[in-house]
Amino acid sequence: MENFYTLIHAALCETDPSEKCRLTFELYEKYHSGSLKMDKSAACEDVWIAGRPAKPELVPPYKVEQRKPSTPEGYAAMLHAITHIEFNAINLALDAAFRFRYLPEQFTADWLQVAKEECEHFGLMRARLHEYGYEYGDFTAHGHLWDMAYKTAFDPLLRMALVPRVLEARGLDVTPAIREKVAQRGDVKTCEALDVIYRDEVGHVRIGNRWYGYLCEQRGLEPMALFRQLLRQYDMFIFRGYVNLEARERAGFSAFEMAMLEDFEKSFQAALS
Repeated sequence: MENFYTLIHAALCETDPSEKCRLTFELYEKYHSGSLKMDKSAACEDVWIAGRPAKPELVPPYKVEQRKPSTPEGYAAMLHAITHIEFNAINLALDAAFRFRYLPEQFTADWLQVAKEECEHFGLMRARLHEYGYEYGDFTAHGHLWDMAYKTAFDPLLRMALVPRVLEARGLDVTPAIREKVAQRGDVKTCEALDVIYRDEVGHVRIGNRWYGYLCEQRGLEPMALFRQLLRQYDMFIFRGYVNLEARERAGFSAFEMAMLEDFEKSFQAALS
């Protein structure tokens, strides 16, 4: 009987995106068929650099070339950026399921589901990029998302606080505006892909919120006070322009957090006027 953790380690370390997705889909099916053993003691050593292809070339965020989406190359670069985010999200989800294996099995199952859905998102966006004559890797990108995996590797509470609740939640804020630009271009298929991603990302943030709350309760910590502290400590920005209150509410943000977000948005809009 194959061991779950050996297989997820193989998927996480795989460098070819297509093979990584194939391994993830296969692992998901085997896990839900009950044909795997969950032997944590036999797990491979932790992964500090997840498998990724030689391209795209990774550069600091400020060195990623900015192109106007109104040009054909600029539009493809925008699609590439989304594709890159989805690829990194696969590794982040696989890493959570593998690294934090001492948590309840439902944690593993939740993040395996996220990994499977991120593979689907990556496939959708890669296909859209290909239709415009480009491949994943044709543009430069940055490694900020995986950097956060490295910074939060020692504590699942920190991972849940800063990745789903900050980085992925920001995706809920910016996706509607991106979709609007895509719709103005008449790119119906990319709009459909973004709709799938947006729908699933609400669920991913909800999973992060649920496990953040669980871990805070287990440690006797007050969630909001800790969250504010972590944002300051790690210099994270939860507020940058438009805040999608409706999506965040569906993703499980608390009533207090929603009021805080709404007050910030009003202040931000007032400052712009």
